[in-house]
Amino acid sequence: MTRAMGAAMRRIHVGNALSAFGLGFTVPYLYVYVAQVRGLGAMTAGLVLAVFAVAALIVLPFAGRAIVRRGPRPVLLAALVTAAVGALSLGVANSSTAVLSSAAALGAGQAVMQPALATMIVDCSTADTRSRAFAMQFFLQNLGLGVGGLIGGHLVDSTRVDSFTLLFSIEAVVFLLLAVVMATVRMPHSPRIEGAPAQSVKGSWKQLLGNRAMVQLSVLGFVLFFACYGQFESGLSAYGVEAAGISTSALGTALAANTLMIVVAQFAVLRFVERRRRSRVIAAVGLIWAVAWVMAGYAGLGHGSQEMATAAFVSTYALFGLGEAMLSPTVAPLVADLAPTGLAGQYNSAFALVKQLALAVGPAVGGPLGASLHGPYIVTFLLFSLGITFLALRLGRQLTAVQDQPWLGKSRVVARGGAAAEPVVAEA
Repeated sequence: MTRAMGAAMRRIHVGNALSAFGLGFTVPYLYVYVAQVRGLGAMTAGLVLAVFAVAALIVLPFAGRAIVRRGPRPVLLAALVTAAVGALSLGVANSSTAVLSSAAALGAGQAVMQPALATMIVDCSTADTRSRAFAMQFFLQNLGLGVGGLIGGHLVDSTRVDSFTLLFSIEAVVFLLLAVVMATVRMPHSPRIEGAPAQSVKGSWKQLLGNRAMVQLSVLGFVLFFACYGQFESGLSAYGVEAAGISTSALGTALAANTLMIVVAQFAVLRFVERRRRSRVIAAVGLIWAVAWVMAGYAGLGHGSQEMATAAFVSTYALFGLGEAMLSPTVAPLVADLAPTGLAGQYNSAFALVKQLALAVGPAVGGPLGASLHGPYIVTFLLFSLGITFLALRLGRQLTAVQDQPWLGKSRVVARGGAAAEPVVAEA
């Protein structure tokens, strides 16, 4: 990595931390703000959360094309300004229409930030440093979310509208500050393959769908996000309360255990996974999460004491955190290595779209199932976790040696999914 790439990467990591801080600062309090503080009711509050997901699903396909055409930094700056406007207007909105339109702007802006930042990481890293860069991104995102939620919780007062106005105003300032930081990033020229054919943006989606490895990774990604992230604050929490008798304070402890595991284990885990096949690391995550669901089953369906049930439930969230720490330096770099030259933004946006779909479907399926059908809920997601292992091993057969074991080709640049490029590199 050159000095210029290192300097750019440091600013990008600051951007990841600030964007996560802004997200954690307000999102946990949206429901209370809309339903109670503004007095717009539970229906409008639920629609606000749905609008976040819908806005992301609408803008992400266009974000990929924009990143390919304009580069990630201009797209990121536009997303930050849009999110800032949405946050500021949400803080003063006092009608359902104003709240929903503001939420749409905030959700769209936040959705585009992640693939843009991920593409900037790809452009400022090499095959040797990419896993560590994405591990750092994940670490800072979780740290930012935790710190943002903690500070935001101390600022808000459900009896005072102005406390929420202040909260959203600070979030808007954070996004604008991030825009200033990102505007100073000097993006280095990305390496390219000599003689590589120019890629058509119009045909990029067709090309992506023709990349069997990327399609399989997208299916695997959907299952990953559906079976884990899509259950954290919906099905699994409902199951814990209804089946295991977990108190709200214990649920908070479980969420804290998840974050703590990620923060503590991230770089120790990184040393473990850096020299192992990516497909087998993902397969191991499926097995770890299967154990987590067994622990959750014991918490709600076993016959131990309440203390044992609580310990098992907290352990479930901690095991999920261990799996997340293993995935962060594995999946995102693999998406980048499967992307043809110049189309990393398209592939990052497509994978972000898969994540949003899983996060939209996961709570809708898991919430009612976890609250009422406890046994079937555990069995269903235990099978999904074992499915992750199966899909990961199957994906490994589609990857080249360098894509699955990037340390084998330190001087290579992957030109297209399914085939490693010849190691002839020129500066763009």
